[in-house]
Order: sequence, then C-alpha cells, then structure tokens
Amino acid sequence: MRIPLDYYRILGLPIQATAEQLQQAHRDRTLQLPRREFSEAAIAARKQLIDQAYTVLSDPFHRQDYDASFLAKSYELLDMGQSLDSLSQEFADNRSTNEAIDPYTPNIEIPDELFVGALLILLELGEYELVLRLGNSYFHSNPSLRSGQFGNPEIISSDIVLTLSLACLELGREQWQQGQYENAAESLQIGQDLLLREGVFANLRGEMQADLFKLRPYRILELLAQPESQVAARRRGLELLEDMLHDRGGIDGTGEDESGLNVDDFLRFTQQLRGYLTATEQQALFEAEARRPSAVAIYLAVYALLARGFAQRQPALIRRAKGMLIRLGTRQDVHLEQAVCSLLLGQTEEASHALERSQEYESLDFIREHSQGAPDLLPGLCLYSERWLQNEVFPHFRDLSRKQASLKEYFADEDVQAYLEELPNEPESATPWAVSQPGTLHRQPVASEGRSRIDARHSLGRRSTRSSEPEFADNPATTATIAPDTSTAIPKTERVGQPSGESRNGSTPPPTTRGKRSSPPPDRRHPEAADSIHTADPAQKRRLPTHTIRLDRLIFLAAIGVFSVLLIGFLFSRLFGNRSQPAPTAGTPASQAQELAPILSEVVSEPETPIAPDAPLDTANAATLVQTWLSAKAAALGESHNTEQLSQILTEPALSDWQARAAQVEAGNSYWTYVHSGVEVTAVEANPDTPDEAQVEATVTEKGELYTNGQLDTSSSYDSTLQVRYTMVRAEGQWRIQSWEILE
Repeated sequence: MRIPLDYYRILGLPIQATAEQLQQAHRDRTLQLPRREFSEAAIAARKQLIDQAYTVLSDPFHRQDYDASFLAKSYELLDMGQSLDSLSQEFADNRSTNEAIDPYTPNIEIPDELFVGALLILLELGEYELVLRLGNSYFHSNPSLRSGQFGNPEIISSDIVLTLSLACLELGREQWQQGQYENAAESLQIGQDLLLREGVFANLRGEMQADLFKLRPYRILELLAQPESQVAARRRGLELLEDMLHDRGGIDGTGEDESGLNVDDFLRFTQQLRGYLTATEQQALFEAEARRPSAVAIYLAVYALLARGFAQRQPALIRRAKGMLIRLGTRQDVHLEQAVCSLLLGQTEEASHALERSQEYESLDFIREHSQGAPDLLPGLCLYSERWLQNEVFPHFRDLSRKQASLKEYFADEDVQAYLEELPNEPESATPWAVSQPGTLHRQPVASEGRSRIDARHSLGRRSTRSSEPEFADNPATTATIAPDTSTAIPKTERVGQPSGESRNGSTPPPTTRGKRSSPPPDRRHPEAADSIHTADPAQKRRLPTHTIRLDRLIFLAAIGVFSVLLIGFLFSRLFGNRSQPAPTAGTPASQAQELAPILSEVVSEPETPIAPDAPLDTANAATLVQTWLSAKAAALGESHNTEQLSQILTEPALSDWQARAAQVEAGNSYWTYVHSGVEVTAVEANPDTPDEAQVEATVTEKGELYTNGQLDTSSSYDSTLQVRYTMVRAEGQWRIQSWEILE
C-alpha cells in the first residue's frame, strides 16, 4: 500500500540533511517511544519504518537514487499537464485510502503490516486530520483488517482506535489553541465517544473529559457571543452555563465543576459573559440563581431588572429590583442603589433617606457638589443616576450597550406616569428574607449564610470586556501546560488562543503536541482600524471591584458631560407643567415625582464648549479632538457608514485615507462597532515657531468588533490599549488631525 510519507519526513529532516544529522535523527527517533498503551506490534512497525528510512538515506548510492526519484516525482506532480485521473490511477491498488491521500503529496510503498506504524508516525508529525481519514477508512470499511492482512485483528484494531483517539485529542487541543472552542469540543467528544463505544483506554477518556470540562467556560463565551439570530448556538451556551452553575452550586458556590476556576476566577468569568447576554437573559439567569440564595446573583439580578425597567419603561421591574435591594441591604451597603430605584419610582423622600444611610463617600461628594444651593440632594442624585445607568449599567447588556439613558424620556413616558400615579407608598422592610424555592420565603440568620455573604459588588467591574476570548484568571504563572502523553488541564490563562490584533504583551495559549509543525498562529492585522488599539493590555484584566469601586466609578463618570441635564429640566418641567390631569394627592409617589421638574431645571449644567479659533492646544482641548476623531471613525466604519464627520476632524492625508477605508468596509458588506473606555492625553508639544502645528500623545483604550455579512468576525476583533502620537494642524481656525503613529 502507499502511504503519504517520505523517508525524510519519517526522520524529521530536510532533503539537505548531512550524514551526521541523519545519524542523530535516527537515534532520537528510536529513543522517543510512543505512549505505553500501544502494542508491541505497533511500536515495532514504527521502528521498522524509521530504520528503513535511515538505511536508505545513510547509504550514499541508495540516497542518490532515492533523491532522484523523490525530486522527479515532485516535479512530475507539479506538471500542470498531468491529469488528476492519471494521478488517481496510481493509487488504484488501494482504493480505500485514495480519498485520504493527496495525490500531490510524496508517498512510499509499505507492506500492509506496517500500516499501524505509519499511522503512528503521522500522528507524531501532527497530521491529525490525515490520521483520522486514513484510520477511519480502514477501521470502518476495509475487510482486510478483519481478515488478518495487517496482523492480529484484535491487536491492530486496538492500535487504530488508540491512534484515532489520540488524533482527536491532539486535534482538539490544537483547535483550542487557535480559539476554535466548539470545534475543539467536537473533536474531543468524537474521540471520547469512540473509546466509550469500544470500551477501551479509560485513562485516555479521562484526559478528554478533563479537557471538555475545562473548555466549558470558553465554549460558553464563544456561543453566547454569536448574533442573537443564532438561537440554537446561544441556547447551547446558556445550557452549558447552567450546567457549570449546577456543578459549582451557584455563582459564588464552592462546588467542583472541574474547570479549574476558583471562586474569584468564576466571578470574573461571570462578569465577562454578562456583556454577551441581553437584559432579559440576565434577568432570567440571575433571578434563578438568587434563589440558592446568592448575594452576588441578587445584585446582578438587580442590575438586570433596573436596566430593563428603565430602558423598556417598565417601572414594575424597578420596583422588584428595589425589593431585592432591601433584602440585600441588611448585609451590605446598597443604599445608593436603593436611592436610584426610589428616584425612578418617583419616591423622592425615600431616595433622600437612602442617601442619608449610604457610606459611599465619593459618590455622595459628587451628589452634594451637584446639589449646591438646593434644599436636598435630589439634583445631584438625578445627575448621578442618569450617568450611572448610562456608564455603569447599560454597558453590561448586549442589547443596551449603545442605548442612551435619559431621565427625561423615562419620566415623559405615559405608561411610566400612569404606573407612578397608582403606586402606593411602601414602607421599607429590613427583615433578612432569602428566597429558598420559587415563591417561598424563609427567614435566614445572617450568621449562617457562608459564601452568600460575599460582597455582591465584588462580582461587578466597571465595564464588560466583551472580548471573544476569556480573561478570567489573573496570574499567568498559575498556567498549567498541556504536555504530551499526560493527563492535563486547560490553562487558567488570561487569554486562551491567539489574541486578535497586534498583541504585544503576549498570551499563554494551551500548548499542542503537534510535533515540528507546532507554532503559535501568526498575528492578524486589521487595516480597517490601523490606528486603533490592537494590543491586549494587561490593564484591561479588571479584577472584581471592592468597595472602592465608587471612587473608580466617579472617575469614569466625571468624564461625561452633563449637557442633558438642562434639557431634562426644561422638557420635564414642560411635561408636568402642561399635563391636564387632576393633581395627585400630596405625598404619593406621583406627587413626589413632580417635584423633580423644578429640581432638574435648577441643576447647574457644564456643557462642553467648542475650541476657540485662537485657543492654545492644551490637554483638555487635545482630549476633545481625540474623542471627536474616535466618534467620527465609529460613524464612518459603523453600520450606517456615515463619513460626514471625518472632514470635521481629519485633514490630508488622513482624510482621504479614511474615506477610502470606509468605502472599502462598506463595499465588503462589513462594519465595525467600537467601545471607547478611556482616552488620556499624556503630552502636548507645540512648536512656538509654528503655532498652528502640535504633537499630542494619548493613551487610548478601544474595543472594536468587525461584522461581515451580519456575522461577528472574532479573528479580526480586538480589545486593546496603545500609546498614540497624533500630529495636529490648525487650518482656518480649526484644529484637525493630520496623521498619527503607534508608539507602543
């Protein structure tokens, strides 16, 4: 029979190898034994092929003849005039392997009894797909195997099953390294099913099962990242997530799911996957988990209820969130969240009382600062609530991440107004109730809550990374590598698989045993976002925040303008001032809600002012220009392909370049979505001799996702931070960006 091997490949050498290299390679290959599960017949067949290759190539005359034949065959196969029919005829003596052998691949003739040895060598060379095609063609359909033509049928069958299973294992690990998590799971499952069906090699089945367990979180993220139209795939992702939660005993449970993730790792994983779930999906998931009980799940359910209630104008959901916070508030300081809920329910007095009990000092300072001159803290709370919903709540939901939070629109909704008018006053209950079963409450002593007492805020970061590649461990030093012939665990890496974009900090993917072909996949660049951020920044690996999260939130929130506050006050006062309805009874939520109109109208607004033509380019103005550019790029490369803003911020040559890029993206039926979580100008250098030119250095954090034909292209998406130097010029009194370069 013919096998797609040549003597040089058997020894792992190029055709130019010296005699000394041949001798060393033969010695090494002979000493490197396969797994102990292989039979003596398979090991002997492998050794015979290695010895045969060395015998031919170590003899100068035999090698000269072989090289001439080898090179002639290579040139013959490259002859464009040769028909595929004649090539196929060459393998007619072994039709069962014709489909498995590429006619353009060098091959050798071997006796049938050496077939298992050839499969073993192909496995060691990393030809996993070829092993599967060749092995399956004999194992399932070749009567010669059962007749004893290849040796003892029972022994040979066992060796082929082992080789096929190992090919599935290593192919799965290779696909895992490449970030193809579902494909990896499928390969592993095929191998495991084969072993289970044959009832052999239980230890190898255990290796595959261990890898499948550790693949689960990665598969979950990959499946949930699919477009919402991929209902079956996303449903499968949710099922895998529910299986993990069941095995662990909840989000903050201590059960063993064999994933290798400890409690903190799993909390980070939960935080990361939230960005792939809609508000409805999160509500269903976390409300169910809250019944365990779980303080973390309660807090996450509150986020989902608040997000849906506000975005979809369903204050009944906000009322449910408030009720959950009251239960949680017996153990944690969630008074600020309670104040937001009360505000959205028009319960201004309760909102004020909740603020009085809060110890979130940084947030309170912000609220007080924006309530100066008012008799209470409601003006600052209004501003804080809108910003908090926009920047801390909505980004964690895939269907709300680009939605604008507007108190004006919320309170102007007729359904909201009708609900608030009918909402009775509700005294707060401080009884620490916990939900044990759906619809059943029982009193639970705080002292016996164990892990449920974990600070719920530890499960929340300020942003969902939305990266298609997992980031749920912090220390790469804890990574467990996959070595050949060992039962291994998936590494707890920062990023599994090759990161998309121009990764500069490196990653630790699960290694593969693909012989000399094993190497990390090359970096992929994205011409559509050449200026953008293509580095996996370690700073993006956000730990689950502690109680100091409020300070971080305020730093983030303070970067957002408050222009909308004046508009809210104006329209809100117009709305309630012109409603021709009976006045609500004093003290009801509706009457308290009407009190917000004059409060909002009195909030001091701090709108951004345009850069004056003669103004120097300072840090603040430079940051505005960079933000304007990022917004213009998002519009030009986005789904609407609106390039009008490019001419308002770019000048030549950047303008023509990016107009062409936008046209190219649109022509390819593609578009980009961007999330910018930070722009910090670190230096502004103006030339006193040329005051209309300046260099600006800025640190920009950007996440970009490419969609082609409506499908997310995970290989081209990125989430990175880079230092960029912009060259800016002032023309006709307006600063424009002329060019830029990536510094690091």
